[in-house]
Amino acid sequence: MLTQQLVNGLTLGLLYALTAVGYTMVYGVIELINFAHGEVFMLGAFLCVSALHLGLPLYLACALSVGLCAAAGVAIDAVAYRPLRGAPRLAALITAIGMSIFLQNLALVIWGSRPRPFVREAVPEFFSRAAIDLGGVRVSWLQFVICLVSLVLMAGLHLFIARTRAGAAMRALAQNRACARLMGVNVNRVISLTFALGSGLGAVAGILTAIHYNSMYPTMGYNAGVKAFAAAVLGGIGSVPGAMLGGVILGVAETLGAGYVSSPYRDGVAYAVLIAVILLRPSGLLGLSGISGRDKA
Repeated sequence: MLTQQLVNGLTLGLLYALTAVGYTMVYGVIELINFAHGEVFMLGAFLCVSALHLGLPLYLACALSVGLCAAAGVAIDAVAYRPLRGAPRLAALITAIGMSIFLQNLALVIWGSRPRPFVREAVPEFFSRAAIDLGGVRVSWLQFVICLVSLVLMAGLHLFIARTRAGAAMRALAQNRACARLMGVNVNRVISLTFALGSGLGAVAGILTAIHYNSMYPTMGYNAGVKAFAAAVLGGIGSVPGAMLGGVILGVAETLGAGYVSSPYRDGVAYAVLIAVILLRPSGLLGLSGISGRDKA
């Protein structure tokens, strides 16, 4: 049924969008594709489960995981990217790929290579029940929570960037780093904040994805990272609203492709939409670069 497929696609797309925002924020500020962001997504799920095994309730485990991933994002910037601020972009790009491989293999050493389920005992039982069941369209409470959390976080991020002093500093840095520094903006502090926010959102997406599919594995960040990066490009790399829009479109296209074409071709359908948009509008659907919303085209 088309309506049910759209509901499923919206849920998947919001997870992609929540992850894509981390990519687009970092690119908007320092014009770097942080390929290690997918591994932060993965760490969010594993750290949450590790906290659950220590006896913490779900909400505390999630909060601890998000905080640790935000700190990990800041540490990744300080160790891997900050020393290369003045280096050619290719050097930073290679470092990002290397950091991604390092974190992925670190997770393999710590948690092993086998997929493992989420701690279902910690998940509220009503999550599997229907919040809406009308005319053959079923929306579970888990899907409702995923959509609500994703929309609230992304709306909160938009307001943070548009209305706060720190958000103004991020927008200034995105427009002109040298001028922002001359105006008294602490560049490294703002970039660290950007990594912390993006990594925290990525961790939330990783936790929700692990609960939704009841599965997680050390390489899950690679697939999620590629899809999120595609969503960011689709909406317009560097644009936060574009990342949201691109994630939803990619998720809906993938779900409809699986439902009406063939499940093995779901990725092909999604990427066909991406290629078509890039050919017709290379700057993405919104065509904005930078979290400032300034069109550089």
